[in-house]
Amino acid sequence: MKKPALSRRNFLRNAMIAPAGLALASSLSAKAADEAKPAAPVAALVPTRKLGKNGPEVSMLSLGGDLPAYSVEHLDVGWSLGIRYFDTASMYGGGNDETKVQEWLTKYPERRKDLFLVTKDHPRTPEQMIEMVDRRLEKLKTSYLDLFFIHGLNAREYGPESLEWPKSDTLKKVADKLKSSGKVKLVGFSCHDGQANEYLTAAAQGGFLDAIMVKYTPFFTKGDGFDKALDACHAAGIGLIAMKTLRNAADSPKRLPEFDKLGLTTHQALLQACWSDPRIAAVCNRMQNADNIQTSVAAVRAYKAPLKMAHMELLRETLMASRRVICPGCPACDKMAAELDFAFHDISRFVMYYEQDGDLRAREQYHQLLAAHRDASDVDLTALRDACQFKVDYPEIIRRAERYFA
Repeated sequence: MKKPALSRRNFLRNAMIAPAGLALASSLSAKAADEAKPAAPVAALVPTRKLGKNGPEVSMLSLGGDLPAYSVEHLDVGWSLGIRYFDTASMYGGGNDETKVQEWLTKYPERRKDLFLVTKDHPRTPEQMIEMVDRRLEKLKTSYLDLFFIHGLNAREYGPESLEWPKSDTLKKVADKLKSSGKVKLVGFSCHDGQANEYLTAAAQGGFLDAIMVKYTPFFTKGDGFDKALDACHAAGIGLIAMKTLRNAADSPKRLPEFDKLGLTTHQALLQACWSDPRIAAVCNRMQNADNIQTSVAAVRAYKAPLKMAHMELLRETLMASRRVICPGCPACDKMAAELDFAFHDISRFVMYYEQDGDLRAREQYHQLLAAHRDASDVDLTALRDACQFKVDYPEIIRRAERYFA
């Protein structure tokens, strides 16, 4: 079934599953919400880590932006669940996300002192950062930024000379000027470019930047270029923030029995894999709706110790695997479904429900099938896979079903 578009309306509908007080604040009309007394209760703060050598303690989970449902209500849910780190940028939401933050700060001015607020922009030279910070402050209607990032530093956009910026006297002077003015507390850059290792290494050599947000995977090889670059930055006291950590997990199974035992979904386990790296102060997560925020907050609250290597390896295998779970419909599969007692279409569907929707009821649905319909002992699953026009891997799917539902 096609998923509904992620809109402010859908976000508010999802917010109805939040705790009663929080759902009330999220779902009432603006007028009713203003009249509602008392305000929705606020949960305890999410756990924090120190951001680099000179930074403050920040929420280990950052509320990312650039979402269709981004709104004052969205920020309210994150705040009410204990997140105190909001990430935005000049270009997010077509330039409207900063306006939403400004509206939220106008509504709750007393919260500014407790919020770690980050925004980003695209200076063509380090010197342009001065005027860009002024524009960001005006847009956000705040007197200071906790952290300002050069947005997506890369040689294609900023020029090959930008590889030298993180260790240049020019950028150092600009960063010092911004911080001494009180307009910005910390300065750094974000980076998800193919040359990220070079930018990170240059920052470590420069030693004056405060924080870097980098595309991060917990599945790097120990001692490789990325690992060494992270080590160098960490040793230089630069705070490291992980981003785009769940991008490759969109179609991965939402649940696995091994993580069920830990009380985690697969996505929650992936977040914990990132926090298992002590160099990572926070994960900036693009949480689409109230349910995403709640489950991500639950993951950070549940984090107590690094994931075991066996769980890390299981995550790696899960995310790297190509999983076409069901055939969209082809003559070969339709013909075999009509000829066989074995309910491979139904079993594939239950695996999909369990993996992609996180629906634990799939176990019950599987066991409601007759034993004969679950018995693949006389079925050539390899031939079934090879005949499928979409090459659905039925031998692997059936193995997964037996592991999940046995």
